[in-house]
Amino acid sequence: MESSSKYVQSNMSRYFSDPQYYFQVNDDYVMNKLKVILFPFTHKGQWTRITESVHVNQGKLSYKPPIYDINAPDLYIPVMSFVTYVFLSGLLLGLLGRFSPEALHRQFTKGVLGWILQVLLLKGILHSLGNDETPLLDIVSYSGYAFTGVVVSVLGRIVFLGNPSYYYYTVVGWECLCMAVFLVKIMKRVVFTEGVCRYKMYSTKIHYLLLLVAVAQIPLLFWLCNIY
Repeated sequence: MESSSKYVQSNMSRYFSDPQYYFQVNDDYVMNKLKVILFPFTHKGQWTRITESVHVNQGKLSYKPPIYDINAPDLYIPVMSFVTYVFLSGLLLGLLGRFSPEALHRQFTKGVLGWILQVLLLKGILHSLGNDETPLLDIVSYSGYAFTGVVVSVLGRIVFLGNPSYYYYTVVGWECLCMAVFLVKIMKRVVFTEGVCRYKMYSTKIHYLLLLVAVAQIPLLFWLCNIY
């Protein structure tokens, strides 16, 4: 009975982490993390996470929480970005004269579905590379960062409402590029420093899968920003 309990706990810790870990943030972390997400080209520091200690029993590294490490995944920014996305969607629908509870619910459902699709994409790629150790909440966090770019894009659409559409498409295109670069950096770190990978760093398969992550941001962001 004790062995089965330990087995269940080990598998739970394998896929889920302590949710409180992902909300240990402060203002400095949020501001700096948003800079990294929205302007990944300007990030001059390391992309690796800071280790805290080693769990001898499980042989796994423990990482410092977000408040102490800008590279740590959090859920505060994704959740707040998602809420802001829904709010701005309602505002834009109102400005377009199309607001209704059904329309807002449709955007909420689209956001949830988009988040799930991103999670499935990242999880599937990690699994295909032999990395099944990454906690699910880490992947949920990385996937949810896309909503920061979506929020900026929707805000751009509101600001440039009534102006030529290429202003808006320029903003969305930039956010697609930034999110692609950010997620590729994150996935490289997860694959090569936080888990077990069956392939070498310069494997063609890894390059194609990382390219898939980058390219997938284009239809995802345009779809989420398509508010009607």
